[in-house]
Amino acid sequence: MPAEPAIVSVLIPAVGGQGGGVLSEWIVDAALDHGLRVHGTSIPGVAQRTGSTTYYIELYDAPEAEEPAFSLYPVPGALDVLVAPEFLEVGRMIELGFVSPLRTTVIASTHRLYSIHEKIATGRAIYPQADLQRAAEASARRLVAFDALTLAREHGTETNAILLGALAASGALPIPEAAYRQAIERKGVAVASNLAGFALGLSLAPRADHGGPAGAPANGAARAEVARADVDDREASSTLASLPAELRPLVEVLPLAVRGLVGHGVTKLIDYQDTAYARRYLELLRPFVPAVTGSAMQMETARAVARYLALWMSYEDAVRVADLKTRAARFARIRASARAGDAAIVVTDYLKPDLDEIWGVLPDRLVRPIARWAERRWPHGRPTVGQHVRTTTISGFLRVWLLARLKRLRPISYRAREEHARIARWLDAVQTCTAADPAVAAEVAQAAQLVKGYGDVRRRMLAVHEQIVAGVLRAVTLEAACREGFSVSRALGARLRALVLQGPDGEGRVPATIAATLTRLEAGDVAGALEPLAVG
Repeated sequence: MPAEPAIVSVLIPAVGGQGGGVLSEWIVDAALDHGLRVHGTSIPGVAQRTGSTTYYIELYDAPEAEEPAFSLYPVPGALDVLVAPEFLEVGRMIELGFVSPLRTTVIASTHRLYSIHEKIATGRAIYPQADLQRAAEASARRLVAFDALTLAREHGTETNAILLGALAASGALPIPEAAYRQAIERKGVAVASNLAGFALGLSLAPRADHGGPAGAPANGAARAEVARADVDDREASSTLASLPAELRPLVEVLPLAVRGLVGHGVTKLIDYQDTAYARRYLELLRPFVPAVTGSAMQMETARAVARYLALWMSYEDAVRVADLKTRAARFARIRASARAGDAAIVVTDYLKPDLDEIWGVLPDRLVRPIARWAERRWPHGRPTVGQHVRTTTISGFLRVWLLARLKRLRPISYRAREEHARIARWLDAVQTCTAADPAVAAEVAQAAQLVKGYGDVRRRMLAVHEQIVAGVLRAVTLEAACREGFSVSRALGARLRALVLQGPDGEGRVPATIAATLTRLEAGDVAGALEPLAVG
């Protein structure tokens, strides 16, 4: 008995610039070429991931039947196909209830384009990829997922063409492959590369098919368990081989839990400065890494110090910016992205360093008096010097390239002396807290994640970081005298870091929280000192 005619629904949630509109037009044109009745709508959003543009298509697979009643919007739980050019969009559609484990086939690219909320957060706010994968596997009837962006870059095509091929291979729509190809050709835009991407998607879809939800939770959990057990070994093996012979033995003797992370830090600092600078990093790190695998708290502290010490030591100064902007790989990447071929490209860099960044690259003894005067003259922010430099011209390139050559002077620069003095104070605080309570030491080590940004933002975050470290050290001193443990110090460190990670409003509450806690602790009221630290 033939199947009843049905309306098949397709939803494409897209971000600007991903070709979602073209993808929807290809599907509509292919359906029309095949003789199907089809209706497509789009709901425009706001650019830069503060909104969402969605394209919705309905197909009717009975051309001889009476005219169907098409809908302008998808219905939660009644969606047949979701095509997501970016993986977080799958999570958004699951949250909105559109994806059904009984009905929906999900075709998705697993790459991420971070949302505004992920980018502006003070701490790491990136949504976990593993959680998205598990949610997709559990919520979809069938999941076909792979990194279409990486494949597009490797093969000189576009993600939407690859996803169209994966859609065709899935058989989720009653449209033959030839109709899709005709739609691409009729569109007349980059036909050769889009057909190549379509063919790539056709070949990849069977290998990227994760099936349905029946076995997904168990399989997902098994994969997560394997990943957790194997991640440290993979980190270490992927970096050790590339380290200089003189530094490799110093990293190989470290516990496996930190070895890969330290290897990344060493590689980063060699690129940033030189091998001697990376050796200095290992020397500073050594007191915090146990010779043999220590307790969970000791390893947490060691990993935090290894990560944030490397990041802090590779602070972004004007020399680093100039170095990165004049590398041949950068211009090659720009040319490849623009697909300029042999055509001339023009790159204009918009630079706006403040006075601290300008004299920060000069020798400390030369500019320290000027820097101290500037701090008094402009306590709430230094003047900036705006520049537009065309780095694809000889004069513009030489200006930036010569600045990068000041790398040799970096160890004696004003900025280096300032940053390393702050690093020393932070490491001393971690050591002091380690002697008192390892959990407090882990909190102080994690506090260095707050040190980031440029100009006024960095100065603000440095000030907040030093407030936190000083407050926790004072709490440790008071609790050591009471001999009743360090519960307040632990809670204070965790609460202050959480406040700053909430954003500027949370930052403003840090001084009052420290003052209220220490005042009660000085009075011997441990229970009262914990009250300001309650989450609320």
